[in-house]
Amino acid sequence: MMLPTHALAGMLLALPVAILAPEHAAAVLAAGLFGGVLPDLDLYTGHRKTLHYPVYYSLLAGVTGVAAVLQPTGLTVAVAVLFAAAAVHCLGDAFGGGLELRPWEGTSERAVYNHHRGRWITPRRWVRYDGAPEDFLLTLALAAPLWLTVSEPYRPVVLLAVVIAAGYAATRRLLPRLASLLFSTVLPRYLPASLLAVAPDRYLADGE
Repeated sequence: MMLPTHALAGMLLALPVAILAPEHAAAVLAAGLFGGVLPDLDLYTGHRKTLHYPVYYSLLAGVTGVAAVLQPTGLTVAVAVLFAAAAVHCLGDAFGGGLELRPWEGTSERAVYNHHRGRWITPRRWVRYDGAPEDFLLTLALAAPLWLTVSEPYRPVVLLAVVIAAGYAATRRLLPRLASLLFSTVLPRYLPASLLAVAPDRYLADGE
């Protein structure tokens, strides 16, 4: 799933907590947003492995959730929401497409890495690939209740997520060609090989 979908999913996860504990609303919505985005900070360094922990984020969400119930402060509640949103992100990736340059071709059997078992989880492809039409529809479905409920400064965040998602979905199938051209033809003229070496393999070829 694309990043705006994950970001909105994290915020929506935080929404009931924000409604039930309005004194913590700003903190938990921010935590949900950050937790939804956090795993994808590994986009250029072992994507869906370095910061993706479907099992451990879930365990941390459970432990910190209990702590938040026993000692509900802005910090404890926000931390619990952050880990829950990160866990939902990782689990959501397992229901999406594989980790390849053109995920609509269905050639990869790697969805997200399970560090607990030391193996990759196979993609379910309920959402065929990040930026697919159904991914954008999911973004809209997540955005609607948030738009109707949250106030400043989060309403602009919801709108920005939808705009980014729309642009990404509209151009998604063009991006592999642009990435291949950029990394194989354009950037080698201007960047040293040492910098290009850190680029994900899928940007340099059509494989994983």
